[in-house]
Amino acid sequence: MIVATKQLFAHAYGKYAIGAYNINNLEQIMGLFKGCIDSQAPFIIQLSKGARSYANKQMLEAMIRTAEEIFPEAIFAVHLDHGDEQTCYECIESGFYSSVMIDASHSPFEENIAITKRVVDAAHAKGISVEAELGMLGGVEEHVQVDEKNACLTDPDEALEFVKLSGCDSLACAIGTSHGAYKFAGGQGIHFDRVRAIQDLLPGYPLVMHGSSSVPQDEVARINAAGGELKGAKGVDTAQYLPAAKLGVCKVNIDTDGRLVWTRVHREFFKEQPGNFDFRTPGKIFMAEYAKFIASRNELLGSAGQLSSLRESLKN
Repeated sequence: MIVATKQLFAHAYGKYAIGAYNINNLEQIMGLFKGCIDSQAPFIIQLSKGARSYANKQMLEAMIRTAEEIFPEAIFAVHLDHGDEQTCYECIESGFYSSVMIDASHSPFEENIAITKRVVDAAHAKGISVEAELGMLGGVEEHVQVDEKNACLTDPDEALEFVKLSGCDSLACAIGTSHGAYKFAGGQGIHFDRVRAIQDLLPGYPLVMHGSSSVPQDEVARINAAGGELKGAKGVDTAQYLPAAKLGVCKVNIDTDGRLVWTRVHREFFKEQPGNFDFRTPGKIFMAEYAKFIASRNELLGSAGQLSSLRESLKN
């Protein structure tokens, strides 16, 4: 069942966060759906501009619709991640997406509001939720590249004004996380004081946390042992997921970790079996490993076991 993120957030707010997972291919889609059914968790399936180009948007949509038939219990949103204005309109018109993110965070404040408002008007006319971004996360993820010196935390007063004037349904805030596999130096982490300050001004309003992969050190070590060269990769402490959820963070974006699982599985497989060229075998291993990873993250987010309660709430 594809639902709007606004419906998911209404059930999750203040209790748990929903995992938003980026997918690019069949193996990720199958692993994601299985992991969420195994853990009985709702989820958000994210398609980036890069994914829509890599696998072809029509192919991705067809695979997701097929997965929905294979896993009829699933409750999820289909979300455009980091969309520009034109891509948002394209997804809104497609009739497939239940949520879009307009990322105009690189634009001046007033222009960001104006762009977001135009997307909101178009999306709400079709019952589609809109996520916007204020502040800038550092790091690199596909076409999103921000030097750490230019990263800036979201200002709470600006967040209040932005939400009121743009009408967006959720706000991606810069609260200390960053994109990619190299997130923090030293003991840096989520700025909970900033999250609280935003929540104080926007009580009950759903916030979104980007750049939230944990970059598991065992995955990094295994990748490096199998020939990889990930030096100093570090991510978000998973123990911070639930405290953030209690403060109104309803959506937690996790992309890099899935790439690490894929890389570890394939590097280890072909290192151990250098004469094997059947890509389906490591593909099967990855689907099972990714499903286990997804289930483990849903447990940490508090979304595991929420499916039946959510289903009942959607009936009302």
